[in-house]
Amino acid sequence: MGDLIGLVAVAAPFVMVSFIVWTKHQSKLAEMQVGATAEKAAQYAQHTSQLEERVRVLERIVTAEGYDLARQIEALRDEDSDKRLNPPVTSPRHEV
Repeated sequence: MGDLIGLVAVAAPFVMVSFIVWTKHQSKLAEMQVGATAEKAAQYAQHTSQLEERVRVLERIVTAEGYDLARQIEALRDEDSDKRLNPPVTSPRHEV
């Protein structure tokens, strides 16, 4: 029993120092992780803000009265190009 107490008395300071160093290391790791998480959150917030602004611009374009007119003009152009590419087939006349 006396040998066990002597061994614990000698090993205790080393164990305590090791525990203190490990605890500080874990604390630094946690701080670094919190910093990285906060930075990522800021990046995501900025990206979300940029996307929201782009959606607002697109909403203004789509809801503008001129957009409908431009779309109608483009539709007419598409119809014209379809007619030129695929002219109607007429049957040949047979004279009697």
